[in-house]
Amino acid sequence: MRRILFEKTGNGIWISHLDLMRILQRAFRRSGILLKHTQGFNPHAFVSLALPLSVGTASRCELLDFELAESEAAVDTASLPERLNAALPDGIHCVLGYDGGRKLKELTHLQVEVRLEYDQGVPVGAVDAIDGLFHGETLVVEKRSKNGPVEQDILPMVKTITVSTEDENTVLLSAVICAQNPSLNPDLLAKAVGTHLPDFAPDFAKSMRIEMLTQDGTPFR
Repeated sequence: MRRILFEKTGNGIWISHLDLMRILQRAFRRSGILLKHTQGFNPHAFVSLALPLSVGTASRCELLDFELAESEAAVDTASLPERLNAALPDGIHCVLGYDGGRKLKELTHLQVEVRLEYDQGVPVGAVDAIDGLFHGETLVVEKRSKNGPVEQDILPMVKTITVSTEDENTVLLSAVICAQNPSLNPDLLAKAVGTHLPDFAPDFAKSMRIEMLTQDGTPFR
């Protein structure tokens, strides 16, 4: 198994999971790199993403696992990012290629940043109020599920969080949250503010994955 670390930023955040998979596979073809495929009447490439990313969320730590065809055995994985970047659209950028990597079950947390933007400037008292919200005993937020809307206490899935003023119009939430079993969508951090602190609801919110982490806090690679 081989792995590539890539970023999804700018206009790339609006690319859906399925479209992203198509784009990445097309980049391999355009670069003249043959992926390994399943056998049968409808072959599929051996490619997968560590954790699918919600549309609208940026990331600097996406991971693509893949296998190359036997004819590509001599290809150096470290050389692939440069080749793939020449065939990828703006907003999708490969950073690092390597062989092997840790097992997905070792991925436990995500380091994320959520920016709360206020058109008229950060309201007085917003930082203290938001900080108190995330350091209370419970924080119930409505989320979508396959069976419809459900309410969930998200605080058990927030390992650490700091709240600060990034500039006169932006409050920055820097958090480490659960990545899987259970997982927390970082967009729910902004939703929690809008739900429980309507006077400090942002005009716009942006989420970004900064790093995937193991249980001991080291980067998942």
